[in-house]
Amino acid sequence: MAYVSSNNNRFYVALESAYGTAAAITAQSRIPAVKLTAKQTPEKISRQDKTGSRTFAGLPAGLRKSTSFELRSYMSAWPDDLAAPPHDPLFQACMGQPPLSWAGATISSASSGSALAFATPHGLAPGQAVTSGGEIRFVAAVANANSIVLNAPFTQLPPSGAALGRTLTYAPGSTLGSLSIFDYWTPGDAVQRAFSGAAVNQFRVQINGDIHEFQFSGQAADIVDTSSFESGQAALTAFPAEPAIADTNFTIIPGHLGQIWIGVAPTEFLTVTDAQLTFSNQLDLRANEYGSTLARSIAPGIRNVALNFSVYQQDDSATQGLYQAARQQSPVCVMLQLGEQSGQLFAIYMSSVILQVPQFEDSDKRQQWQFENCRAQGDVDDEIFLAFA
Repeated sequence: MAYVSSNNNRFYVALESAYGTAAAITAQSRIPAVKLTAKQTPEKISRQDKTGSRTFAGLPAGLRKSTSFELRSYMSAWPDDLAAPPHDPLFQACMGQPPLSWAGATISSASSGSALAFATPHGLAPGQAVTSGGEIRFVAAVANANSIVLNAPFTQLPPSGAALGRTLTYAPGSTLGSLSIFDYWTPGDAVQRAFSGAAVNQFRVQINGDIHEFQFSGQAADIVDTSSFESGQAALTAFPAEPAIADTNFTIIPGHLGQIWIGVAPTEFLTVTDAQLTFSNQLDLRANEYGSTLARSIAPGIRNVALNFSVYQQDDSATQGLYQAARQQSPVCVMLQLGEQSGQLFAIYMSSVILQVPQFEDSDKRQQWQFENCRAQGDVDDEIFLAFA
């Protein structure tokens, strides 16, 4: 008998066809594992019957259970042989709808600003991503069928005849789908787990850490495991076996590589020391209805997208413009890019963010401004876009 090594662990994720019905997984469903925590607690009720003593007489079986989870996974490369990155199911569950895929196109002309013209109709929509030379940009406006305006210029202008690469863009949706998350261990007789009806309530990404990492947390309908499995749980007749373990070597990305563009007329800020985006669906589960011990579906609330970041104060117009926009509560555009190579890019675009007046942090040798709880806003499901390239 030996201890189970915490490093002998693998995560798989897949979208469910119906809430709480475990999805089928393949070797391609695996994501880079960092940490998965879960907590399942029964509903707290109190007995009011008079037992004739001060001894707790226990509670009945079959009480409702509340299940929460937090999943941490490294951002990884998007291999050419995959239609979508490994984390695609998580982002679909978080954002609420399938991504927009763009195969790329050929540039016919590019101005020194943010205008691009294509040789053929581009088929892009506002908020959708394009990529060139290890950079991501987003469509701020569609000029016509062959021309677009970007949220910020490429630092290296693509020449006429250059081919832009493929992108996958996630926009917010009005409803949310659910996931199955599988947690497999070696040796095989260790307890294996599966989370059914996993709903992503919160997504977080931290800028300027050691390694770029995604954090997802939320609530699930139930946890199924090999130790206590009963037929019918998560609509399964048997606990699913792990797919054949592929020789996977995920390419991960250092946490200091990327770009940040902020401003009414976006400027690349090289003086940002830290940033954190928190995306919250403010969800509840339909878990308190009569006749069921498990949740029945997902009920999302008002979306909350908030950004915290720290930047060194400088006396240039772009930095001073951030303070002025915060004082006037004028919306600014924000774009965060993680990574700097094609196939290893992830980006976040918010066209209208209200900055809060920063706190002054002067305990270090150079003064920093700390902007906290800067919230993104929009019209209808357009306050944030996420993209891989």
